[in-house]
Amino acid sequence: MQKKAVILYSGGLDSTTCMAIAKEQGFEPYALSFSYGQRHKHELEVAKLNARPMGAVDHLVVEFDLRKMGGSALTSDIEVPKGGVGEEIPVTYVPARNTIFLSFALGWAETLGSFDIFIGVNALDYSGYPDCRPEFIAAYEAMANLATKAGVEGRRLTIHTPLISLTKAEIIKTGLSLGVDYSRTHSCYDPAEDGAACGLCDSCRLRLKGFAEAGVADPIRYERA
Repeated sequence: MQKKAVILYSGGLDSTTCMAIAKEQGFEPYALSFSYGQRHKHELEVAKLNARPMGAVDHLVVEFDLRKMGGSALTSDIEVPKGGVGEEIPVTYVPARNTIFLSFALGWAETLGSFDIFIGVNALDYSGYPDCRPEFIAAYEAMANLATKAGVEGRRLTIHTPLISLTKAEIIKTGLSLGVDYSRTHSCYDPAEDGAACGLCDSCRLRLKGFAEAGVADPIRYERA
């Protein structure tokens, strides 16, 4: 009998690769997505369309509105930067987002009888978000095993981060080796109304850099690249 795993699934390159890895490792993937007031809603539409074709047994979309707090270019009227990936934490960082996402994943995992959560965080080719670091994941996993009935009863939960030490090119090569169709993913923070990626935001730049370094053409549409 396959073990169930909750996969934080945005519809993007990393989370889709993460789901493929979980499936390859013998888990039944349960995809979890969020409608949290993000301006790049096209990614969520991609997630809804492709979760099951990408291998999810079930797909849950949780709705809440982080626009009420703002504080990020993804949840307010702050302009999405297009000048290149910088060294500081960018305005596209959404305060506490992964903490919130993992909390929902933890609750669903316990309900499903699952002891495995997969999240596609990365600490190499990324925008410098503090909640993508190994230290954060380790601390959250420790907390999760103190905060749940399953943890208290000795059934340890594991947060899997298979992409955390990979370059974007390595992530893409891994996904391709597992049969991931990257034309069915979306990563842009500021897409056009028709869903075309801008090619200039941090997420697009990192994605394009990864495909270039992997020696493979990116199959999605761009306004400019």
